[in-house]
Amino acid sequence: MARSTFVYVSYIRTTPEKLWSALTDVEFIRQYWFGMHCESQWTVGSSWKMVSGDGQIFDAGEIVEAEPPRRLVIRWQHQNKPELKAEGESQCTMELEPSGTAVKLSITHTIEREPSKFIAAVSGGWPKVISNLKSLLETGSTALQDPYPTGNPYSRR
Repeated sequence: MARSTFVYVSYIRTTPEKLWSALTDVEFIRQYWFGMHCESQWTVGSSWKMVSGDGQIFDAGEIVEAEPPRRLVIRWQHQNKPELKAEGESQCTMELEPSGTAVKLSITHTIEREPSKFIAAVSGGWPKVISNLKSLLETGSTALQDPYPTGNPYSRR
């Protein structure tokens, strides 16, 4: 079967432990993910949800792997837009690797279909989310306020 893949790599001046915490702490996530947050126990087999500030579930799935502070794999399906939900489950792998005074964060997001509107949508979102995460950890404030320009298929508008 054909596969669509998006890969994003960022180097963040922090420790693996602080980055892991930033990726899994509800209140910290809200700060860099434009008011969205993730709900999970962050253990293998536990449920995972991406929830908006008003409580709407955008994505839902489960934790496939959790090796703090090194590797996190989440399998999820979009819930909000019918055309994206119809594509089925995707898998997102986050790998954290120390690199001097920074941590290399590699995100690989895949879905078993080619082409994928879902992967096209997240490929526009991940750079904004991770840029905000990087900025927040390194400077104490986010870089962006509005994640999605009008017309983006993953837009909350």
